[in-house]
Amino acid sequence: MKRFLLSVVSAVAILTVSAQNPIIRDQFSADPSALVVGDRVFVFPSHDIPAPEDYPRKDWFCMADYHVFSSSNLIDWTDHGMIVDQKEVPWVNSTSYSMWAPDCKEHDGKYYFFFPAGAKPVEGQRWGGGNRVGIAIADKPEGPYTPQEKYMEGPMGIDPCIFVDDDGQGYLVMPGITITKMSEDWLSTDRSVSHRVEGVPTKGLVEGPYLFKANNKYYMTFPWARDSTEVLAYCMADNIFGPYEFKGVFFEEHPNGCWTNHHSVINFKGQWYLFYHHNDYSPNFDKNRSVCADSLFFNADGTIKVVKPTLRGIGITPSNYQIQLDRYSEIGNGASIAYLNTENYFDGWKLLLSKAGAFAQYNTVQFSKAPKNATVMAKGNGVVALYQDGVKIGSVNISSDSFAVANGSVKGKKGLHHVKAVLESGSVEIDWVQF
Repeated sequence: MKRFLLSVVSAVAILTVSAQNPIIRDQFSADPSALVVGDRVFVFPSHDIPAPEDYPRKDWFCMADYHVFSSSNLIDWTDHGMIVDQKEVPWVNSTSYSMWAPDCKEHDGKYYFFFPAGAKPVEGQRWGGGNRVGIAIADKPEGPYTPQEKYMEGPMGIDPCIFVDDDGQGYLVMPGITITKMSEDWLSTDRSVSHRVEGVPTKGLVEGPYLFKANNKYYMTFPWARDSTEVLAYCMADNIFGPYEFKGVFFEEHPNGCWTNHHSVINFKGQWYLFYHHNDYSPNFDKNRSVCADSLFFNADGTIKVVKPTLRGIGITPSNYQIQLDRYSEIGNGASIAYLNTENYFDGWKLLLSKAGAFAQYNTVQFSKAPKNATVMAKGNGVVALYQDGVKIGSVNISSDSFAVANGSVKGKKGLHHVKAVLESGSVEIDWVQF
């Protein structure tokens, strides 16, 4: 079978961004499928873009391609560039902009990227061929990927999930929710071995299933529009085909009313993580979303503890990085955050300390050596005290009408510490702090 290689991948520069939440900070991203490969985590998200002229639905989701990102420390995320483009896949309608949630897994030493997209119109009909599932294959998780000439026979819809059981057998999980055995070459399914999952709520939209295994249990997780916006809920079973028992919600609705959520779950170096999305960089339009990640934990009986989304996110931040205090672990006494630039939300946020005692704490910072100096990017007039684990290590005087660097002497300790900034006097705005 002839394969089509996306030659554009080799021409794309590899970019690296340092991040808390969201973890991808230079473009919109959604529906993250996370995959552990050795000592790195790879994330395959959807790519939301503003609707172009040839896409009539300016108020809807618009996705034309896929990128892949990776990290070894969950802080520095490398964009390996575009791996699949709707214009480069033979069977895809190049103006459909419907490249929804994908998934990627390893099989026989190669990486199989499963992606949904709008198919070209059926011959003799004026409308499109519906949403189908395609496969692109690579020798490495970062690509380059070669899309198959045709989509998979059988599956229709969006949001495919690939689950690999302990014996190496692969299964295709589709909204519905159905589990179908994959063929040996992973290019088709064995529809004679298929099962519809019971226990799934029948009221409200259920989509985007993600199946994983932990504690010798199977966890079928899914976004569920329980009311007006989506929560993440799940069922559990002792066997791949069930019976599955509904266990409830493990991620509540976004407080700002972001309509969708979509996720994946991995274990990386002994810790479980949930990857999901939110519209942090598009507060007025929830069809442009951004990938986030937080730790996930289980109860003693194997049920999932409710995940509370954080701004701090995951990973250990080195002290010589620009520590974004606005991605706080804790905030109080009148402290708040705001966008740096409402004309370009990707510029990020700032921390506002407007009265004495206002503070923000940023947890898990690694000091490779005892700090002697602190640098703060800030504006305003005031004195900011800096702490390690509740112990004051120094202060910085801020005096500038615009954002500028201010320095101060500190006397701290090496090791892993929580960092806190407390306003002692005046009123200041802080972009970042660095040691």
